[in-house]
Amino acid sequence: MTIEELKKSGTIIFESISGSRAYGLDTATSDTDIRGVFILPKEQFYSLNYVGQVNNETNDIAYYELNKFMELLSKNNPNIMELLNVPEECVLYKHPIFDLIKKEDFLSKLCKITFANYAFTQIKKARGLNKKIVNPVEKERKSVEDFCYVRDEKQSILFQDFLSTKNLKPQHCGLVKLAHMKDCYNLFYNDDLNYHGIARPNANEVCLSSVPKSEIPIAVLYFNVDAYSTYCKKYASYWNWVEKRNEERYKRNISHSKNYDAKNMMHTFRLLHMAKEIGLDKEINIRRKDRDYLLSIKNAEFEYDELVKKAETMKAELDEIYNNVDLIEKPNVDVINKLLFKIRNDFYKDTTKLQLP
Repeated sequence: MTIEELKKSGTIIFESISGSRAYGLDTATSDTDIRGVFILPKEQFYSLNYVGQVNNETNDIAYYELNKFMELLSKNNPNIMELLNVPEECVLYKHPIFDLIKKEDFLSKLCKITFANYAFTQIKKARGLNKKIVNPVEKERKSVEDFCYVRDEKQSILFQDFLSTKNLKPQHCGLVKLAHMKDCYNLFYNDDLNYHGIARPNANEVCLSSVPKSEIPIAVLYFNVDAYSTYCKKYASYWNWVEKRNEERYKRNISHSKNYDAKNMMHTFRLLHMAKEIGLDKEINIRRKDRDYLLSIKNAEFEYDELVKKAETMKAELDEIYNNVDLIEKPNVDVINKLLFKIRNDFYKDTTKLQLP
C-alpha cells in the first residue's frame, strides 16, 4: 500500500505535522514530517494482508495502523506518545473517534526508561556521524588484489608490490589452493600458459587456474578475506550515507568543527526535558519552551563532553523524580485491548453505514 492509496482509502483517523515544526525548533531548511494513524478496512484486517505501517522512503511521512499505533503507545514509545498532545495548529485531520485515545491511559513510569534510552541513542548517533566525517572512504573501490599478500623470503608484501619488484604482469599469474592452509594459495607465473590472473574484475574472491603438475610455484599468496569483507561493509555503509545524507546538515556539522552531530545532541536534551516534564507535570509538552537552549545546542555552542556530562546528570535526576511521581507503572493491557476493540468496532460500523445505499 502506498501513501497515495492510503489517502484515497478514507481510513486515516489522524494526521499531523510532527518533528521540528511541531516542536517549534524548525529552521529555514527543516523538512516537514507527517505522522498519522489509520484503520485497515475490515476485509483486509482479517486477511493475511495486514499492513502495520505505510511510509515514504525517508520515513519523513509515516502512518501507523491502529493495532501497531496502540502497541507502540503501550510501550510508551516517545515518537508515538507525542501524537497524543500535538499542538492544535499542527493537526491536519482528526476523526472524532481518535478522541477516545486519552494520554492518561498511557502515561506511565515507563516514560523514564523509553525517553531516556532514546535520548542516549541520539548521543551515540551524534558521535557516530563523526566517524564518517573524519574517516571518509575513497570513491574508487578497492579490489581483491588489494588484500592479497605474498610471502617473499622472510616477509610478506602486498601482491601488487611483489609484481612490481619482480617486473611481472598480473594476467600471467595463476593460483592453486594450498591444502590445509586457509585462504592460502600457490602462486604460479607463466606467460605462455592460459592462466586467469588472481581475480576477475568486480569479483569478491580469488580466481583459480588450471596449472600443469610440472609447474613450480614462485611464491605463496594469502588472501585476507576478513579484512576485505570488513572493507566492503565499510565502503557500502559510507557511500550509502553519502547518498542519503542531508547536505545542509552535513555542511553545518563540518563548519562548526565540534566533531559531532549537533542536531542529534539537541534531540537528546529535548527528550530528557520531556521525560522530566512528564514526571513532574504528567504532561507531554511538544511545543518547546526551552527552544532557545535547544537551538544553542543545535548551533554547536557546547563541547561534546560537556553535553554528555549534563545528559548523564539529568538522567540520574529522573530516577528521583519518577520514584515520587503518581503515575501507573505501565499501561494496562486489558484497558488498551478494550479500547482497541471499541475504536475498531465503532469505526467499522460507521463505514458500513456510509456504504449502505
